[in-house]
Amino acid sequence: MSARIKNLMSRFTRDDQGDITLEAMIVLPALLVILAASWVYFDVMRQHSISQKANYTIGDMLSRETEMIDDAYIDNARNLLFHLTQDQGDNVDLRITVVQFNKNGNGSGNTGSYELVWSEARGDWSALTQADITAYTPQMPVLAPGDQSILVETRDWYQPALDLAGLEAFDIGTYSFNRPRFAPQLIFEGVNDGSGKKWENNGWGNGDQDAPGGSLCNNNAENATNCDGSSTGGNGKGKKNSA
Repeated sequence: MSARIKNLMSRFTRDDQGDITLEAMIVLPALLVILAASWVYFDVMRQHSISQKANYTIGDMLSRETEMIDDAYIDNARNLLFHLTQDQGDNVDLRITVVQFNKNGNGSGNTGSYELVWSEARGDWSALTQADITAYTPQMPVLAPGDQSILVETRDWYQPALDLAGLEAFDIGTYSFNRPRFAPQLIFEGVNDGSGKKWENNGWGNGDQDAPGGSLCNNNAENATNCDGSSTGGNGKGKKNSA
């Protein structure tokens, strides 16, 4: 009997059937966790890429604009952002800001400051102030005196499909700077449209009479005249209202 048991035990120790199955049972859970974590982080990068491309699309749209924009334009820009980011909720924020670089003092050297022209926000964000623009200075692009740049900021709430590796829901924030393509300024209704507020439209409009989309008036930059034919006293680019 003891010899038979000994033979059975010896046969059992030499038997290698089922090794692959046993190894798979040990390794498979770890492989599934690694695969799931890789998919989650890939999806984060994918969504960030989508948000950045959506930002670029809106910025490019604004840079080509030759008509005066208003609140409805900003509202629809956010609706476009909803569509581009494939967001199903109300968790997308949009902020559009126009800044102008002005020389300090007598305009000599490379010193200058960025000045807020206008800022509009939709969602949970607030419009930027001049103090915010000053804080943004290290991020600002290099501009020639009198040039303007369009800052587009977006924020999209991302909820991971799986709770792995401590990855919790967070905001995906993007920003971009865009130089106006067909005009030196982007006009917002009631701000820099010549309505007597801080910034005025000095004959350049949002473009010229030959630019796509028309213009508020003819481009009289060569003669430095306003829309009514009066002299601007300069080169016609956006300047502050002296009133």
